[in-house]
Amino acid sequence: MNSPSVVTQLFGSGLIGVREGLETGIVVMILVAFLVKSDRRDALRWVWTGVAAAVAMVFAVFAGIHYGTSTISGLAAEAVAGVASLVAVVIVTLMVLWMRGAAAHISGDLKAGMGRALELGAPAVLALAFLAVGREGIETALLMVGYAENTSGSSWPLVGLLIGVLIAVGITIGLYFGTVKINLQKFFTYTGAFLIVVAAGILAYGIHAVQTVGWLPGLSDRAFDISSVYDQSSWYGTLLGGIFNFTPEPTVLQVVAWVAYLAVVMTLFFRPRRSTGQSTAAAPAARVETPAAQ
Repeated sequence: MNSPSVVTQLFGSGLIGVREGLETGIVVMILVAFLVKSDRRDALRWVWTGVAAAVAMVFAVFAGIHYGTSTISGLAAEAVAGVASLVAVVIVTLMVLWMRGAAAHISGDLKAGMGRALELGAPAVLALAFLAVGREGIETALLMVGYAENTSGSSWPLVGLLIGVLIAVGITIGLYFGTVKINLQKFFTYTGAFLIVVAAGILAYGIHAVQTVGWLPGLSDRAFDISSVYDQSSWYGTLLGGIFNFTPEPTVLQVVAWVAYLAVVMTLFFRPRRSTGQSTAAAPAARVETPAAQ
């Protein structure tokens, strides 16, 4: 597969950075707003220390995956790529679906956790912030596995991720002070669906890598072959390949897994919620009481 264009690498990783960065930013906003409203600004430094440590950990994980895979070659590289991709899909899927179900009460959970942490002291506050941000951040790092495998160690996905995160920081600050208003419900619904499609592509990529090693059969069984009319070096070829890991000659197993994954996970993601008025990740953010709103 040809390496995706710079624009594709920046766009795909940047969009992931914005989505995941905003989700993380909302978590931080809830913690900060709670401390400010509780007149415990003295504990803010421990929150920011925990956030900084979590961010450093996330980028270390991403760098390890991204650059580590470029140091090996041959079947060993395919084996590592396949296993890493399949593990990433499992974890990302669980986290995306968990966030959908936990959205309605995550704000209350975070505030209750911070209340207990304040009673225990600074280390507990730091640990709460670290775990809350780290949980979201690990999802981001795992979503970038696809880029780690098909960009040959390029640094552009990391640059795009940083740009996306910076944009998310700006949006979060705007939300905090009430100067930015966006429909978070639609934002998280659309980008959540996007992440599921990205994960489906990572799944297909991982299956092909495992087939190449010989751990799964069917490497020579092609579902279709449009390579004669599909230009992988074109703008659409690099876009689809770089973001969604699309290949013009997938195996039958890849296509079956891709379709089955999307059918099941999209159904679970969009199924109607029984609870009223608290069905999306936008709900907690909308209920945060920031100093600007007081």
